[in-house]
Amino acid sequence: MASSTVFTGLNLFKSKKSTKLTTSTRFSDSRQQLSPNSVKCCSTTTTATTEEDTTRRVTLKNGNDSLDICRVLNGMWQTSGGWGRIDRDDAVEAMLRYADAGLSTFDMADHYGPAEDLYGIFIDRVRRERPAEYLDKVRGLTKWVPPPVKMTSSYVRESINVSRKRMDVPSLDMLQFHWWDYSNPGYLDALKHLTDLKEEGKIRTVALTNFDTERLQIILENGIPVVSNQVQHSIVDMRPQQKMAELCQLTGVKLITYGTVMGGLLSEKFLDTNIAIPFAGPLLNTPSLQKYKRMVDAWGGWSLFQTLLKTLKKVASKHGVSIPTVAVKYILDQPAVAGSMIGVRLGLSEHILDSNAIFSLVLDEEDVNSIQEVSERGKDLLGVIGDCGDEYRRA
Repeated sequence: MASSTVFTGLNLFKSKKSTKLTTSTRFSDSRQQLSPNSVKCCSTTTTATTEEDTTRRVTLKNGNDSLDICRVLNGMWQTSGGWGRIDRDDAVEAMLRYADAGLSTFDMADHYGPAEDLYGIFIDRVRRERPAEYLDKVRGLTKWVPPPVKMTSSYVRESINVSRKRMDVPSLDMLQFHWWDYSNPGYLDALKHLTDLKEEGKIRTVALTNFDTERLQIILENGIPVVSNQVQHSIVDMRPQQKMAELCQLTGVKLITYGTVMGGLLSEKFLDTNIAIPFAGPLLNTPSLQKYKRMVDAWGGWSLFQTLLKTLKKVASKHGVSIPTVAVKYILDQPAVAGSMIGVRLGLSEHILDSNAIFSLVLDEEDVNSIQEVSERGKDLLGVIGDCGDEYRRA
């Protein structure tokens, strides 16, 4: 997204041909009360026939608007370029494998290269090749990231129609809205038009991505029924728990998190490595790895990060799982968090087993305390970077 004093911009481009599939079970990668007429929403686990279903899925709800999703979401940012060339047919087959394994919620955006088009092909396959009850569990969440121009009703409608057509759906399950410039109040106009489209049945639920606590409160006070806010959140980046989670708990808005495994940095691959020595360790050869390495530097540096990885490895070995599985579960257990994103390199590598292991993992008090102790040794990123999403809006 946008460049900042800490983060550089990302060049998003469309992928082409594929490379050979590598199968792996490891991840690669001062509060004010709201006004009386502000929105109040809630979140509950779905009514399910099995304990596994209630563990796996959660319902985001605001008034009459509701959407149940898988708590571990398949993030499709990696289709936008920089992670390897993706073949369309291989990617759709991979999406079917994830959905067949119960990982049936996909997160994408209008600017993630061919992501919305891939979902359209995938959902058509599901309609033709899977039973109706299977389709009921599949969710496609997308984002709209417009330039900060005048938000007219026709402009918003035309933009959303593009996503509906690409995804081959009459109604978007969720539209997550991003806005670059808070000094331009057009974000409220855009959200009101999105709410109108929701009332028309073009969108099932309206949500946000990378909004800070102050603007979330303003949006709710304007009566706009958002159900969630997607934010960066990991053991290294605990900013959402400092301000955002408190407002979310007050209002019922939920958090969907990304960057939870830090592009793959929170994994065995980077344990006991010194990337300061050229060619001595794994390459930071994806946009995500480069982005989250800068986050590590802002938090406390590579030495402290190694201490964190060693702590996570000890917990993972105790439970017979991987470091990324522990990292995701720790964030899923945080207040106000409904779901966490895991990036998928469709047709290139897979982490289905590790993702499913998250649902059965239970971190005990000793585990949580050991992870928290190392996490809190790092700098206060709220002071270094700012609130949720501020990394995309700093000059």
